[in-house]
Amino acid sequence: MERYCDGDAAAFQELYRLVAPRILSYFLRMSRERALSEDLLQVTFLKIHKARSAYVRGAEPMPWIYAIAHRTFLDEMRKRKRARVTLSPAGDDVPEQAARIDGQAADAHDEPRHDSELARAALAALAQLPEKQREAVVLTKLDGKSIAEAAAITGTTPGAMKVRAHRGYEALRKALATIGVS
Repeated sequence: MERYCDGDAAAFQELYRLVAPRILSYFLRMSRERALSEDLLQVTFLKIHKARSAYVRGAEPMPWIYAIAHRTFLDEMRKRKRARVTLSPAGDDVPEQAARIDGQAADAHDEPRHDSELARAALAALAQLPEKQREAVVLTKLDGKSIAEAAAITGTTPGAMKVRAHRGYEALRKALATIGVS
């Protein structure tokens, strides 16, 4: 990130290669629309480019990048709400597998394989959560962020993030229990 801030074009390419899959995965889980997610990814990197002089050298770049991505997502949702356009569930599309920071797909050995019907049910239940609870679940469970990191990304307190995440987990548990998944 520091090399990119100094104007190294190759550093940007490396940063994009490492970070873009994770940010795209975040957007896919939040919006469930591939085209929107790809657009938001590009807008996020444009904002990163414009704000690179504000990056604090030596700081971990991922929370800063996630905060920009999160705000980009919120801006889009507000814009859609003002236009009275809402996100619709994306049929049978299942978001792509999460990527590691090195840009590689998460290894199937690291995570147990899920039955596609169960995955669809879980994604449908996730999509039904209120936005703040969905954000908390996506950031803490799917992206593996700590409560403190998720709170920093969303601009809330760790206590509020903990409550949102807990309520989201409980709502998912109840929703999945109604279809026979425990």
